Parts: sequence; structure tokens; C-alpha cells
Amino acid sequence: MPYSQPGFTTIEWTEDGVRMIDQTLLPAQEVYRTYTDYQGVAEAIRSMVIRGAPAIGVAAAMGVALGISRSTVSTVDELRTEFDEIANTISKTRPTAVNLFWAVERMRRVFESALTETGSESEKIPALKARLADEAKRMLAEDIAINQAMGKAGAALLPDSGTVLTHCNAGALATGGYGTALGVIRAAVDRGKKIQVFADETRPFLQGARLTAWELSRDGIPVTLITDNMAGHFMKQGRIQAAIVGADRIAANGDVANKIGTYTVAVLARENEIPFYVAAPLSTIDLKLTSGEQIPIEERSAHEVTHLAGVSIAPDDVEARHPAFDVTPHRYVTAIITERGVAREPYTESLAAMFRSRDRAIGSSGDRVIG
Repeated sequence: MPYSQPGFTTIEWTEDGVRMIDQTLLPAQEVYRTYTDYQGVAEAIRSMVIRGAPAIGVAAAMGVALGISRSTVSTVDELRTEFDEIANTISKTRPTAVNLFWAVERMRRVFESALTETGSESEKIPALKARLADEAKRMLAEDIAINQAMGKAGAALLPDSGTVLTHCNAGALATGGYGTALGVIRAAVDRGKKIQVFADETRPFLQGARLTAWELSRDGIPVTLITDNMAGHFMKQGRIQAAIVGADRIAANGDVANKIGTYTVAVLARENEIPFYVAAPLSTIDLKLTSGEQIPIEERSAHEVTHLAGVSIAPDDVEARHPAFDVTPHRYVTAIITERGVAREPYTESLAAMFRSRDRAIGSSGDRVIG
């Protein structure tokens, strides 16, 4: 039975503001929050009410559009100053997910393009507000279409029957809908493949336990929750046939930044001769970076390591570290699945070729950039 959109909404644009599901409360509570100013959207990104690189990109675009839509200035110069302030605030929320910066820059291009159109300032300002809102909504629709294209491209890589390991959450909650890594799994199930999932709990924020398990159980896809340090055990037993994850930023050479613990999974997969796949849109690939060593790694509060649901699980005086991401060298990545197809080594060539292919398609059709 073909997969339909989930019975929840990750993020949407409404007349009242930007509405999103509060992922910090799942799975115990399904709560939706509506943010009426860009500062609220920025804080939602920072505090992980919304998370996952593609979803962060959509939220950033909607935050920009929301800020401009609420502006009361009367001149274009004042509006540009306000745009810069909004963009700067949102850009400072989380440093690793490149989709955030890509989305802000895309909105900036739309803003500047709208200013070149003829008309008085009194005409330009409301038109510009509408253009930005339309662009943010378009980016949400594009993201869902991109995820579905990735699912179609990647489904063939998964076994006809077997268990797939995933780390963190790269599903509908991490995107506009459908998912990247989970989108590939969903597409494989739609093809009739008998896929089961082992979901790493993903300490310390427990995205696998709280979010991935919740999504898949709602979909009726068999899922087994394991702790992060069980993956090697089950790989050695032959219980896992493939591993697939999402990404927050991918360098030009194929090095992948993803949730902390991903590198460990990739090394274990190589040791046990299990394919390790990454599913991510082209907007997550940062060709300006030659290697993963240049990817900034977000360091989050140590409190998220020493406490669980507000309860201390470590001595009060102990030090703790919390890098939110790690970088998996490209040599451990079997393939990178994008909306333009599947890339393999050498990634410096295959990823660049995908961008060229996309740009040629855009140039011939006149469509706007997707991904």
C-alpha cells in the first residue's frame, strides 16, 4: 500500500504564524506551537523544537518570511536593514546544518530580486512580503518532493528482505515530510520489500528512541529500538544488512557530518562488511568545503548529557562534553543518495556532476533551483 503523508505536520505556514510540532515533547505529547515572530522561530530552531537539516532549512525560510511579513517599516532601505537583522538572528541558531544558511541565502536572493521590480515603495513592500511568504511555502513543497525523489532513487539499494539500521531521526519529522533516510526505507516498503528497522536510541537527545521509533510505529513499519552501543553486537551476529542515515552537511569530497555517533556506526559497518548509505538533498552538500575537517561542529550544553528529562544521571561536579555531530570520512560511505540519483566514489567527481546536471536542467527549463 503506497505511503501517504504522515498523520502529523512537521511545519506549516498559517495566517497566524509558523506552526510546528514540538519535537522535544514526543512521544509522550503531540503538541503544536504557533510562532508569531521570527525570534520565536529562531528559538525553536535553537532549542530543537524543530530539528533535522531539511526541516531547519524550511523553518529558517519561514522565519525570515514571518519577520518581514510582520514588519511595520515604510521604506525599502529600512526593510533591507530589518531583513539583515532577521537573517543574522536566524543564522546564529545552529552552526552545522548547512540547509539553514542555504535557506537564508535563497530568501535573500528573492528579496533582492523583488526590489528590482518596478513600482513605488508603497507597492513594493507588500509585494515583497507576499513573495517571501510564497517562497517559504514553495520550499516546503519542494522539500517533500525532493524526499520522495530520494526515496525512489535509494529504495533499490536496500535488500528485498532484511534489517536496516538507522541512527538519529531522518524522517518526516526531520524534513518537510516523508524523510531522507526514512524516506528511502518507506519507498522500499512501498515496493514490497520486507524491511525491518533497528533504530539506535541516539544519546543524549534520544532522537532515535523518541522520534524514529514513533514515526515508524505509526507507519506500521517493524522497528526495534536498541541502545547506541548495541549496534556492533547485532552487526556481528548478522542481524543487520544495511545502515542508512541522513546528514547535516556533506563536504565536496563526500565527508559527512551527522548526529554524534554516526562515525561509530560507519566504522562498525565497514568492519562487518555492511553497506553504509547516506541520504541527503543537494542543499545539504557544501561544495565550498573540500573536506569534513572544515565543517563547524556544534557543541551543545553538557546538561543534556548529565541530565535525562531534567533528572541528574551523573555526579553534580562531573565535567561533560556534548559535540552534537561528528564527521564520517568518505571512505566509509558506500553511497550518497540525493534527489538527482546515487553518488559513489570518487565523490569529488560524482557530487559535482550532480550539481552540473541539476543546473543544466534548470537552465533548459527555466525552473527555479530545487535542492
